[in-house]
Amino acid sequence: MMGSDRPPTGHDVELAALAAAGDRKAFGELVRRHGSAVRGLLRRLGADPATADDIAQDAFMIGFEQIADYRGEGAFGGWIKKTAARLYLRRIKRDARLVFAEAPDRGDEPAPQVSAADRMDLDEALKTLSRAERLCVSLCYGADWSHSEAAQALNIPLGTVKSHVKRGLDKLRARMAPGGGAGAVSNDSERREGHG
Repeated sequence: MMGSDRPPTGHDVELAALAAAGDRKAFGELVRRHGSAVRGLLRRLGADPATADDIAQDAFMIGFEQIADYRGEGAFGGWIKKTAARLYLRRIKRDARLVFAEAPDRGDEPAPQVSAADRMDLDEALKTLSRAERLCVSLCYGADWSHSEAAQALNIPLGTVKSHVKRGLDKLRARMAPGGGAGAVSNDSERREGHG
């Protein structure tokens, strides 16, 4: 255990090892470092702020109980975000508010044009997506899940996840980069296809 009142410093892997050995201050530092990102992901998935806070707290409690399982093979933030995303999905499934169905094909509808003055930040733009699109985009880009992982967690076909992601990214592009500036989102979409 650390003897000072100062928060521990160091890399997340070092803090996780200290936390696994029982150092609550080390885990507290991990919560401080990653708490807002976890709550942000949950809000992007569709949770209201109070629910995001509750689920984030639950995710960190589970993380503390399972910290010995974290080996540092990936970022701690990604590890805890996956836990939070799974908890959120369980909650919405339990509440029976989630209905996934392949959206009817509407052909190639033109994307709505938005003036530069009306550009929105990402959180606001995500609110314009359908619930299914928002979940799939947020899981694959916010929680860094592959399309396959999202399909398995949501218990829907892989092709449905890919469709929701594609439609969601197209809508986000239209909202955030009027005039066709696909930028990094397009490159990420191509990279994700390799995960499918």
